[in-house]
Amino acid sequence: MKQLRQCVMQPLVAGFLLLLPIYLAILLLLKAMKSLGAVVRPLARLLPQWFPGETIASLLLVLVLCFLVGIVLSTRIGQAMRVRIESSVLQKIPGYEVMRNMTWQLTGHGQENAWQPALAEIEDALVPAFIIEELDDGGFTVFVPSVPTALAGAIYILAADRVHPLDVTFTRAMKVVTRWGSGSKELVNAMRGKRSPSIVSK
Repeated sequence: MKQLRQCVMQPLVAGFLLLLPIYLAILLLLKAMKSLGAVVRPLARLLPQWFPGETIASLLLVLVLCFLVGIVLSTRIGQAMRVRIESSVLQKIPGYEVMRNMTWQLTGHGQENAWQPALAEIEDALVPAFIIEELDDGGFTVFVPSVPTALAGAIYILAADRVHPLDVTFTRAMKVVTRWGSGSKELVNAMRGKRSPSIVSK
């Protein structure tokens, strides 16, 4: 009964964590487009009736606003505002920080040492993982994503000899996770150090 519950709950939670942010993002986008409908309606009337001018114009206006906000956030004042908003509001939203870090890494805006790909020794196996932080004793906190839903996973605190950082990009390692492990050979070959862990030689 316990195994059956785990088989049902784990995919259910993983799917929920993946779909909820996507659903909320689409919902907010549609809400924003609807709110801007009155603004772009005069322009949309100039277009042919068969053309969804109001919808297209609203979408373009939302994208322009996002672009302008992004420019503001790149300034010193904007960065201070972002930190304040994140610490007081956004970080309280479940999954926000994970999605933010992943988005930054995928777009190349993440910190140099953040979310570094690695292979972690979990029991008798090597698993794709991402280094979250290095501990004072030399160990690591790693995030092991679920397959193929990378937004869900488990956190492990492991000794340094059980974590093998990789010289591959975040995007390449993430593709291995989302492709059910296809391409893992490249991760093993990229393992740092001349001596492979004993688990590889078995």
